Amino acid sequence: MGLSTYRDEPPAFFRPETIRVSLWLVLGLWLVRQLFRLVWWIVRTPSALITIAALTAFELGWHYVHPALPLGVLGGLVVGLVGWRLRGPVTFEAQVRLRVRTWWRAGLVYRRRWATAMDTAGLLVERRRTDYVPPLLGVRSTRTVDRVRVRMLPGQRVEDYAQVADRLAATFGAQDCRVRSIRKRRHLVELWFLVNDPLETVVRPFEAAEDALTAGIPVALVEDGTVFRLKLVGSHVLCVGATGAGKGSVLSAIIAGLVPFVIGGLVNIWAVDPKGGMELAPCRRFFTRFARGNSKAAGGYEASLAELLEDAVQVMRERQDRLFGVTRLHTPSTDEPLIVVLVDELAALTAWINDRAVKKRIESALGLLLSQGRAVGVVVVGAIQDPRKDVLPQRDLFPIRIGLRLNEAEHIDLTLGRAARLRGAACDMIPDTLPGVGYVQLDGITEPVRVRFAHHTDHDLAALSHTDRPALTLVEGGAA
Repeated sequence: MGLSTYRDEPPAFFRPETIRVSLWLVLGLWLVRQLFRLVWWIVRTPSALITIAALTAFELGWHYVHPALPLGVLGGLVVGLVGWRLRGPVTFEAQVRLRVRTWWRAGLVYRRRWATAMDTAGLLVERRRTDYVPPLLGVRSTRTVDRVRVRMLPGQRVEDYAQVADRLAATFGAQDCRVRSIRKRRHLVELWFLVNDPLETVVRPFEAAEDALTAGIPVALVEDGTVFRLKLVGSHVLCVGATGAGKGSVLSAIIAGLVPFVIGGLVNIWAVDPKGGMELAPCRRFFTRFARGNSKAAGGYEASLAELLEDAVQVMRERQDRLFGVTRLHTPSTDEPLIVVLVDELAALTAWINDRAVKKRIESALGLLLSQGRAVGVVVVGAIQDPRKDVLPQRDLFPIRIGLRLNEAEHIDLTLGRAARLRGAACDMIPDTLPGVGYVQLDGITEPVRVRFAHHTDHDLAALSHTDRPALTLVEGGAA
């Protein structure tokens, strides 16, 4: 028996009831909403509260007291600011100028175009006909960089922002945009917009720091205007750069920062220059040992280089015996100073040696120093042009890596780690006119730091001989 499609009753039609609302009621509700949003913004913005309070006080004083009162207060405020600027420029910069700059750029540059920028950059998410914009949490400006903190939408990653960093920089009129994650706040991301690049000018040498062995050596200027300090104790440093990229500036800055401690006996520099001493010769008076190769040596040109590295391994072994069960990290002292093994061209020790016996000696000693030396105060600082594994097999044993100008984009990830270029480390885009500019990658930190190392002329290096002993002595006596 089949089903019939015939129906006796006509179809029913339902018409929804129309609710008429007054236009004035809609406008009133919209105005109330906008007023609420304005009041909420004023409450959340201290500068707006201060401005409204000041204008209200000025108006009341002008009409109800005497016009001279608000004018006098205003004149006193201006005089106080001028005096503050002259007597304390550092505090005035931090408390007044940068705060005003932050308020101005946050309102006129970023918040005004934020929703449009997120849409055109592809960071806006549409779901069920509703647009969701990543909330802009705050802006903090320095003289050179605007740090914009954003809360990522569910499902977004830091890499999503890194892929459109160039679009964001162009949208907000910045020279570049760096994308940085925030520790312990995985749902937040910080965008560094480079407004004024301080690295376009040559960086002068920094003053010697008394706490260089504990807080780090001041060696470079960061793009946000701060000083980068290289912590050498307990670490190894690898500098990679093409010819003329400024590797000499990196080594000179490190040597200059260590000179007071060399004079004070807390640091010994053992230098290795396979190019006959041509690069490191101006600083040879600060070296405890200097191996530069000898074409007339009985064991070959590189025999003295291997001997220095093997002696460093012997010092390392002796310290391991003495410090067993005493400490996990050596503290420099006058009896057992920090030994810095400085190598100008690592490839000449690992890839360009024809004598297989000497090459094997050097690779063995270098591998032992890199894997075991930093805990007992024997650290390695090396420079190289080619970071490939077949040239430098021990590349991954350097916790601190510096990438200067590189000829090939693939060398960036080999030097600074995976996806370093995506995070903004465009070493292959550094122009030839900016030697010493590069990116520093610290072990355990995802984002590289863009810096420019201080440039030391021959006159600056000669003046280092007159450096005084450091006022701070870490340990007097035996090793700690």
